[in-house]
Amino acid sequence: MKINKRRRIEGKTDYKKRMRLLKSEAGRIIFRKTNKYIIGQYVKSKEAQDFVSRGIESRILLKYGWPKEAAGSLKSLPACYLTGLLLGRKIIDKEGKIKAALDIGLIRNTKKSKIYAFLKGLIDAGIDIPNNAEFPDENRISGRHLKKNINFEKIKEKIKNE
Repeated sequence: MKINKRRRIEGKTDYKKRMRLLKSEAGRIIFRKTNKYIIGQYVKSKEAQDFVSRGIESRILLKYGWPKEAAGSLKSLPACYLTGLLLGRKIIDKEGKIKAALDIGLIRNTKKSKIYAFLKGLIDAGIDIPNNAEFPDENRISGRHLKKNINFEKIKEKIKNE
């Protein structure tokens, strides 16, 4: 009788997927969702030890002009895109052009979701990530479907000019 590992039972680690990512020897960009924020990290692995090179949370968007009254929407599609764009810019500033793999962990992979908005932000920043994704529509990424005005273009320009 086989006993599953503790982290698999807790729903934290898919060991088959982790081994494939480690064997690729490319850096990983990790996407995680919490109840309030989006977390993105660039992780390098050496001898199965992970080292976080760059990390970012979507709450940093408040410093870039995200309205405080819309602070509850820091895990929306526009916030995911902008967080990915900002993480990509910070990675390129530190590491230069890189090729990486996207690690979504045990999150369900749904077309045109927050994961793909985050991925589109990374690709627009210049990170080389192999994919065959269906990205959300530009209207949804820019937040035109939201009732609150978030000044998406202004925040995007601030991130690109940083």
